[in-house]
Amino acid sequence: MFFFLSKTLYFLAQPLTLIILAFATSFVVRSAWWKARLRVGSLILLLFFSNEFIAREIVRVWETPPQPLAAVGDYEWGILLSGVTKSDFGPSDRIYLSRAADRVTHTVLLYKTGHIQKILVSGGTSELINPTKKEADEIKQLLVVLGVPDSLVLTENSSRNTHESAVEVAKLLKGRTTPDRCLLITSGFHMPRAQACFAKAGWPMTAFSTNFYSAQRKFSPDIMVLPSLEAITIWNILIREWVGMTAYSLAGYV
Repeated sequence: MFFFLSKTLYFLAQPLTLIILAFATSFVVRSAWWKARLRVGSLILLLFFSNEFIAREIVRVWETPPQPLAAVGDYEWGILLSGVTKSDFGPSDRIYLSRAADRVTHTVLLYKTGHIQKILVSGGTSELINPTKKEADEIKQLLVVLGVPDSLVLTENSSRNTHESAVEVAKLLKGRTTPDRCLLITSGFHMPRAQACFAKAGWPMTAFSTNFYSAQRKFSPDIMVLPSLEAITIWNILIREWVGMTAYSLAGYV
């Protein structure tokens, strides 16, 4: 029920859903006053949510910022959260990565530069169609191909969300190491919720963010004026995290 409600709330709060609902409602209501305002409102929403400058400024505030490698300490474990593979692509003789591929490549970089000694990949699946395909196992295969020894990669493949990842990782590592010897690796936009979940589970860790949606400020017309699909994508990401954080707070996960 929790999973269904959070997904429903996220769908209803998406920018395009709000815009379409406002515009469609304008054809249903009889009042000319409401028709005009709903149509103007849907246009204002479209212009706002498609403005890339506004979207990047908002996501800049939310994301946990990057840090140079020189500022990263040395850790025993790198805790890599899944959410990077695409299961609906083929052929099935390889692993397909999403835009969040930085989570994997930067983890390998941290290993090869000596900042982490071992890697724990956390994440099962949230898929209903093919629940036997475990993302952590796929990522481990890729890490080994990229040069990380098999013996140095541990997987946790039973969790379906960030809360469960935090609980399962804490169980696996308790007695093996301590939180201060672990580095949490995930996307910058996801890091606030991830850190909150791990802290609640009794395993607070230092953050290493990847896969950023914020960028260096640009004041060119294409960023500040022209509508952008990237802006809507950023808002979808932000709203998903905000809905997730709210739902997790209500459930006592953070």
